[in-house]
Amino acid sequence: MIHGRVNPDHSLDAFGISGAGNVYCNMIEPALVEAAVSRGEGKLGLGGAFLCSTGQFTGRSPKDKFVVRTPAVEDTVWWENNAPMAPDAFARLKADMMAHIKDRDLFVQDLYAGADPEHRLDVRMVSELAWHGLFMRHMLRRPARTDLDSFVPEWTIINLPSFKADPARHGCRTQTVIALNFDEKTVLIGNTGYAGENKKAVFTILNYILPGKGVMAMHCSANHAIGKPQDAAVFFGLSGTGKTTLSAAPDRTLIGDDEHGWSDRGIFNFEGGCYAKTINLDPRAEPEIYATTSRFATVVENMVFDPETLVLDFADNSLTDNTRCAYPLDAISNASDTSLGGHPKNVVMLTCDAYGVLPPIARLTPAQAMYHFLSGFTSKVAGTERGITEPQPTFSTCFGAPFMPRRPEVYGKLLQAKILEQGATCWLVNTGWTGGAYGTGKRMPIKATRALLTAALDGSLANAEFRRDPNFGFDVPVAVHDVGSTLLNPRDTWADTAAYDAQARKLVAMFSKNFEQYVPFIDDDVKAAAIG
Repeated sequence: MIHGRVNPDHSLDAFGISGAGNVYCNMIEPALVEAAVSRGEGKLGLGGAFLCSTGQFTGRSPKDKFVVRTPAVEDTVWWENNAPMAPDAFARLKADMMAHIKDRDLFVQDLYAGADPEHRLDVRMVSELAWHGLFMRHMLRRPARTDLDSFVPEWTIINLPSFKADPARHGCRTQTVIALNFDEKTVLIGNTGYAGENKKAVFTILNYILPGKGVMAMHCSANHAIGKPQDAAVFFGLSGTGKTTLSAAPDRTLIGDDEHGWSDRGIFNFEGGCYAKTINLDPRAEPEIYATTSRFATVVENMVFDPETLVLDFADNSLTDNTRCAYPLDAISNASDTSLGGHPKNVVMLTCDAYGVLPPIARLTPAQAMYHFLSGFTSKVAGTERGITEPQPTFSTCFGAPFMPRRPEVYGKLLQAKILEQGATCWLVNTGWTGGAYGTGKRMPIKATRALLTAALDGSLANAEFRRDPNFGFDVPVAVHDVGSTLLNPRDTWADTAAYDAQARKLVAMFSKNFEQYVPFIDDDVKAAAIG
C-alpha cells in the first residue's frame, strides 16, 4: 500500500516494483525520524538528532561499484576506472532485488539534484531504511509539496542493505554491489548501509551527463563573498582535505560543501545539505558544524555516545575514523539561499600531503592547474574507504577518481578552458603535514591555512613576493601576514634538510611516473607545465 504524496502516473509499479509491503512516499523529516526510531534503525539523540550505525560498512566500497557496459556508453566511459557489468548480469541483479522487495516496507523520496533548473536531475530514492530517506532529504534538494504531484523521476536509485549479491550470478566482486545503468537510468545498491553510496551515485551520474552539455562537474565545495555572488571560489579535494571546513568560513557565504557544476552562467550546488566529518570536531574552530550534531533530524553516523546521557564522544574512533553528520544547508547561518554563484575568481585545489613536502599554498598557472588537477595528489585519510586506517598517499585524478565515469582529460580540458575564459586564479593548498612526513611531522595548522586562503580570496596575496619552487615550478609566497615565514618554505620546517630533499625527489618522481598515463591525451602547454 502506498502512503504519502507521489505522482500517480509514476508510481513504483510503473518502474516494475511490485509486491512490497507499505510504501511511504515523500515523508517529511519528523515522520522519517519517528519511523526510523520506531523501526529500531537508530536512537533519538540530544536535540532530536538521529543517531545511527551504518553496520559493517562505515565507508564507501569503490571496488564494488560497476557501470553496465552497453553500446550507448561503450565509447565514452573510462573503463580502466569503472568496472564493467554485463547487461544480462544487471538484469538478473534487478530481478533478484525486485523479488527481495516482496512484503518489505519501502521509503521513497522524490528529490532534485542541482540548484540550476536548467541542469537539474530529478531523482527517486527508494530504500528499505527510513533513515536513508532522511539522509537523502538532507543531501539533495527538496521539491515544494505541490510539485510532487507532477514529479517525473529521470533516475531511480534502489538501495536494499539486506540484499546480498551473488558474484557468480550478478557479475560483481562480492556480496556488496553498486551498479549504474545509464541506459535504464537506474542505480542498484545492495549489502551496504553506508548512506554515502547514495549521494555519490548521484554525483557519478551528473559527472557523466553534464560534461556532454559543456558543464564542468566538480568534486568541490564553494562559497562567495558576502553580498557578492560574483566573487565566488571553489575548493577541490577528496574527503578529509578540508572542503567542508574551509568553505564554511564565517566571512563568506557558503554555496555548498561537496559537489558543484560550472556552467556558462556560473556555479551551482548539486546538493541541498552537508555531510561533515565529526571525528575530533572542535566547537571553537567549527561551532556551527558542531551545533548541527544536536539539531533536530541531523543524521549522526557511527559516533560513540553515552548510553544514558546520549552525549557524543567526538574523539572516539572505535567504530570508524569516518564519523559524520548530515544536515540541510539552512543549518549553517551563512549558507546561500539560492546555492548559486558567479564564475569563480579563485580555484583552490586542496591536497593532504602525507610526505610533508608541499608548501601550505602555491599559485598555479592554468596549465599547472590542469597538471595538478589531473594528478589529483592527496592522501586518503583514515575511515573514508574500507581498510584505510592511516593516511595513504595517492593520486586520485580530478580529486575524485571514484566518481569519474569519463576519461580524466574530459574534465581537465573543460576546467582549463573555463579558467582561461574567466581569468580565474588557481591555488594549490596543502592541508596535510609539515615539519616531516606522517608519523614525524604534524598537521598543517588550520589557523595558518585560513589566513592564507583569506589573503588569496580577498586579492591581497597577489601583491606578495613569490619564489619559484625548485621541485614543482609553481610560485610560493615568501611572506604573508599572520603566517610564519618558516611555514611557507617546507624545507625550513624539517630538522633534517637532507631528508626533506630526498623526500621531495621521491615525490617528484611519483608525480612524473603517475602523469605518464595522461601524456598522449594532453596539449603541449600542460606537458611543459610538468614539474621541474
